[in-house]
Amino acid sequence: MSDRPFKILGLQQIAVGGLDKMALRKFWVDTLGLTPAGTYRSEKENVDEDFVIAGVGPFKVEVDLMQPLDPEKSPKVHLPALNHVGLWVDDLQAAETWMLEEGVRFTPGGIRKGASGHDVCFIHPKGNEASPIGAEGVLVELVQAPTDVIAAFSAAANEG
Repeated sequence: MSDRPFKILGLQQIAVGGLDKMALRKFWVDTLGLTPAGTYRSEKENVDEDFVIAGVGPFKVEVDLMQPLDPEKSPKVHLPALNHVGLWVDDLQAAETWMLEEGVRFTPGGIRKGASGHDVCFIHPKGNEASPIGAEGVLVELVQAPTDVIAAFSAAANEG
C-alpha cells in the first residue's frame, strides 16, 4: 500500500486490543499510515504491545496496539477491542476512494454529514470476502478535518 493520497492528522490517546497484533498493525500502520514508535512487553500485564503515533508536536498521539501474551489469562487486553475511534483526515474523499481500491470495507452509507456537521464515513470492524481489510474489531470513523484543523496540523509539522 503506497501513494496514499490522504493523511490521518490526529486522534486522542487510545488502546486497541486484538488476538493478532500483526493484523492490528496491518490496519493501523499499513492502511492508515500511522508511524511505529516502540514496543512494550509485560508478563504481569499479559501484553505484547506496539506503539504507533499519529500527529506531531503537541498534536502527537499514541495508539497502543495490544495483543495478549495468553488470551486465557487476565487482563484480557483484547476485550473489548474498542467501540469506535474518530480520526481527522485531510482529504476524506481521497481516503475513501484509495482505501476502497485497497480492499478496505466500509459500512453502508458512504460519506455523509456526521453529528457534529463534518463529513464522515465509517470503516467496518471486519473485512469480508469482497473487501478483506477491516479495522480488526473496531469501528473507525474518518472525519473530514476543517481547514483550520488542517492548517494547525500543517503549521505544527512545519515547526517540528
